[in-house]
Amino acid sequence: MNLRRLFRRRPNRDDRPYYALLNRIFGIVPNNVELYKLALVHRSASVGVGGGRTVNNERLEFLGDAVIEAVVSELLFIAYSEANEGFLSKLRSRMVSRETLNRVAIELGLPEVIVAHPSSLVASRNNIYGDAFEALVGALYLDQGYEMTNRVLIDGIFAEYVDLEAIEQTEKDFKSRVIEWGQKQHRSVIFRNRECADHVELAPHFEAELLVDGERMGWGDGRSKKEAEQFAAQEAYGRLCR
Repeated sequence: MNLRRLFRRRPNRDDRPYYALLNRIFGIVPNNVELYKLALVHRSASVGVGGGRTVNNERLEFLGDAVIEAVVSELLFIAYSEANEGFLSKLRSRMVSRETLNRVAIELGLPEVIVAHPSSLVASRNNIYGDAFEALVGALYLDQGYEMTNRVLIDGIFAEYVDLEAIEQTEKDFKSRVIEWGQKQHRSVIFRNRECADHVELAPHFEAELLVDGERMGWGDGRSKKEAEQFAAQEAYGRLCR
């Protein structure tokens, strides 16, 4: 089914709120506003199109999910030219997570414009908002193309609503993550560190080890206790949480 052909029509007064919404969140004038209107229709409020068929935003959501992942992958590949695949994958998963997309959608004001049955808004526990954002991105891609979508997401949405530095810092804070893991698993997590005497005259140098229930699971060294413990935690995290 050709969504562009099916939903194309001339703008009218009823469409003005959608034009205002798209100008506010994406900074664009749509070629086919009906794509974006469909992106805001949850399956609980599916639209009949004749012949017993109904449509909603699920197909656009599927497309938008793939587009967002592609844009984020490109962004991280360029921004972190020295990072390995594992780090990039984890950073990407945080940027495109349900939690992140739901928050972005809420800050964009999507809860006020989504068309859905009231019971669905409760049952979805807000995932409906992130899903609608993905659908809008799918509509943007069909309507404006990949280059425009890429620019809108990177220069507009991500720059304004996603703190990449904070996400990166969370991803690098292995000490907190291992401690949190220990609390959830009811395991003892202890750090032991010492200053290395043979390095004192040159520069401060520390070694740290991480013990889980008394067993050494990680070791690291650095210019400070904090740095050494982070490296020890990173090694332990790779063993404990993979």
